[in-house]
Amino acid sequence: MKITLIKNALRIACMNNARDEFSNSDLLIEGNVIKKIGPGIKAKAHDIIDAKDCVVFPGFINTHHHLYQTLTRNLSAVQDSKLFDWLIYLYEVWRHVTPEGVNISAQVGLGELLLTGCTTSSDHFYLFPGGKSADLIDHEIDGAAQVGMRFHACRGSMSRGKSKGGLPPDDVVQTEDEIMKDCERLVGKYHDRKPYAMTRIALAPCSPFSVTTELLKLSAQMAKKWDVRLHTHLAETLDEEAYCLELYKMRPLAYMESVGWLEGGRSWFAHCVHMNEAESRLMGQTNTGVAHCPSSNLRLGSGIAPTRMYLNDKVPLGIGVDGSASNDCCDMLAEVRQAMLVARVKSGVGSMSARDALWIATRGGAQVLGRDDIGELSPGKAADIALFDLSGIDFAGSLSDPVAAAVFCGASHKAKHVLVDGKQVVQDGRLVNVDEAVLARKANKLSREMLEKAA
Repeated sequence: MKITLIKNALRIACMNNARDEFSNSDLLIEGNVIKKIGPGIKAKAHDIIDAKDCVVFPGFINTHHHLYQTLTRNLSAVQDSKLFDWLIYLYEVWRHVTPEGVNISAQVGLGELLLTGCTTSSDHFYLFPGGKSADLIDHEIDGAAQVGMRFHACRGSMSRGKSKGGLPPDDVVQTEDEIMKDCERLVGKYHDRKPYAMTRIALAPCSPFSVTTELLKLSAQMAKKWDVRLHTHLAETLDEEAYCLELYKMRPLAYMESVGWLEGGRSWFAHCVHMNEAESRLMGQTNTGVAHCPSSNLRLGSGIAPTRMYLNDKVPLGIGVDGSASNDCCDMLAEVRQAMLVARVKSGVGSMSARDALWIATRGGAQVLGRDDIGELSPGKAADIALFDLSGIDFAGSLSDPVAAAVFCGASHKAKHVLVDGKQVVQDGRLVNVDEAVLARKANKLSREMLEKAA
């Protein structure tokens, strides 16, 4: 079994229940599992990683993304659009995505996440050009394996096209039967329930305005049968709230409760910007999670989610970078900082500390994804670890509190070293398993081709 020793860390932030932090300490890994943490660990190691001047965190956990959107960042036509207008325009571009584009965009987005300290990511893929699955989720899963990321693939779906009163074009939606057959295939092929699993599957109808009521009910039933989690967008904008009130005579959360999504504690919703106190309490009582996506919500002008209210009500709360067409990057540490700052605007300066934001990005994300083996540096937990070097001029004067310094300070959010499942996937600020320059060239070529076809 391979032994790895991380030596001489400036500070190790465990994110365990006691919120332990160790100064000038080491961390021992056996295989893919953390064995010991503390000062002066003596061990015969195959690999020794020098953590001098570094703060060490559990790898961050990204609870919401749309990786294919890395091919459509920063499009001038929708730089200043709100959600519904943004979607209507981009569907016409996204309908040209190819299997190669899905794979390359996954490598790009997940690679960027790895470089910023994220070791586990979910992804919500719901767009199937021509109404065909074409093994597109498989291409994402393959991309995650290529870069070395722990991955929760959310098999998204849209069944309400324009002809049925939805937003997406009819040629990117599928029937309920097509959707559920592919969901069953993916769960059977990839979903790993064992501890330290690298791949899991969730069922993820896109949103209340792009799927039928029947699909939402069926997804909840099958998620229970197959013992997998449920994910969708919810309460992101006031337009969505108005849509649900007009069509279903219910607010978004009440609508999701009516179709069985608040049963069993297996659901998490992206955004949840527009929720009231009673809804927050209900989510806490039903163990229904939130993927908080602050940069995307700011970029689209959707609002600021009431995260302090969620924490007070014991709602499982994680952080998501969201799709790269609405962020427009996959910088996980930047999202942690953003989550801290927007909470202070929403609820006061004392409503979110740096350590609270780090907790949400680690332990909170693990809870949202239904895992107890990641998000924490403790013996027996997965060796998913991010090291950030604080020796640069951009951290000068901040080292009285190295843990908070990583959130408050820094001109770059790149990690120095990152390990996933005990394997080093970022070394000295570069991806280990893929060539970043080659990947960027491929992505830019695919992006140009999509835009030319859309034009």
